Amino acid sequence: MAEASASSPASRLRREIGRFALTALVVNAILGSGIFGLPDDIVRAVGAAAPLAYLLAAAGIAVVMACFAEVASRFGEAGGPYLYARAAFGGFVGLQTGWFAWLVRITSAAANANLFVVYLGQFWPAATDPLPRAAILVLLLGTLTVINVRGVRQGARLSTWATVMKLVPLAVFLGGGILFAGGGAKLDLGGGEGRWAAAILALMFAFGGFEAALIPMGEAKDPRRDVPVALFGGLLVVAAIYLGVHLAVAAALPDSASYGTPAVQERPVAEAARVILGPAGAALIAAGVMLSTGGYLAGQFVSAPRLTFALAERGDFPRFLAAVHPRFATPHASIVLHGVLVATFAIQGSFLWNAVLSAVARLVTYGVVCGAVPRLRRRYQGPAGFRVAGGPILPILGLGFCVWLAAEMTAQHALIAGAIVLVATANWAWVRRRG
Repeated sequence: MAEASASSPASRLRREIGRFALTALVVNAILGSGIFGLPDDIVRAVGAAAPLAYLLAAAGIAVVMACFAEVASRFGEAGGPYLYARAAFGGFVGLQTGWFAWLVRITSAAANANLFVVYLGQFWPAATDPLPRAAILVLLLGTLTVINVRGVRQGARLSTWATVMKLVPLAVFLGGGILFAGGGAKLDLGGGEGRWAAAILALMFAFGGFEAALIPMGEAKDPRRDVPVALFGGLLVVAAIYLGVHLAVAAALPDSASYGTPAVQERPVAEAARVILGPAGAALIAAGVMLSTGGYLAGQFVSAPRLTFALAERGDFPRFLAAVHPRFATPHASIVLHGVLVATFAIQGSFLWNAVLSAVARLVTYGVVCGAVPRLRRRYQGPAGFRVAGGPILPILGLGFCVWLAAEMTAQHALIAGAIVLVATANWAWVRRRG
């Protein structure tokens, strides 16, 4: 059996996501707000060796991605990490993974929605006041809800265009950075503090999120062939952007002392853009952040609702979340629920609060999928659409990487993770009582 589809419900969704749109979803899922705040942290950690940290983090996430690519190439249904864990380890682990993956989707979207409003405040200061802030969040997320209920093609198309549009300000910034560096800018960032683990940990989370693009595979045209291309193509695009942005910031702010100033710590890319492009530079980056976070949200509305849809189709969540719109063939109940939850988390929580929850939950999904590779190889003897080279070596490396990251968690992180496990276990007990 080559494809792990046993006991899977027949899809009632339309397959309209092609390879290019899937690659755009991967880029969109990774490229959110992180790059706009990273460069100063990496420089303070490792100094002028920061570009090497980017390369090491990209290599680490590539190992995890390779595991996802092999596992995902065995499936053609919606669900992503939840579906893979359920097929490999059974219902209990599947539900645990599903809850962690769902929490990642909600909290990461809420964090980006918060940043959208923060940077809108540069053009309209009143936007960050409580009532206007809530109204903007409801309008933004409500609009995305309506667009995605009306069809996956419209949602995927919006995500693709948003991906292209949010790359434009970054391309202008990178072009200006190249010209600025060519004009004789000198780089003297010092040696940093030698905190390599902290630097790579921050970058690993910045490179994360790609798994969201694998959730709506019940609507992909050829998921078994397109997933590996989309994952690695998206990683190359994002890695090039991250490294280019960092080098441009380093060229514009070559003095290591500047990374200790409050303005650079809060908005390193915006401050670099001010140096490279003049007074309009900071406004350009503010618009770029809004495009980036808005595009990220557009991609999330395509992917995240398909997770609750998959959970409900298999009886692990209430059945109404598996409803498919009779006209638009979209999981409209799950889409509306996603919009309501993201709006609630965004209005009630800050960017940092949501980001912490997202970072904790992501570790579990990565570790489980790396562990699922050898399990699924034994269970399904046929060839996968993509197979990781080197036998068990890369899955072991990927799992080890996740364990290393987990060792960096604080007590607060561990408490949050424990609470999620308890909720998921209660969900599993409810499913078993229903038979």
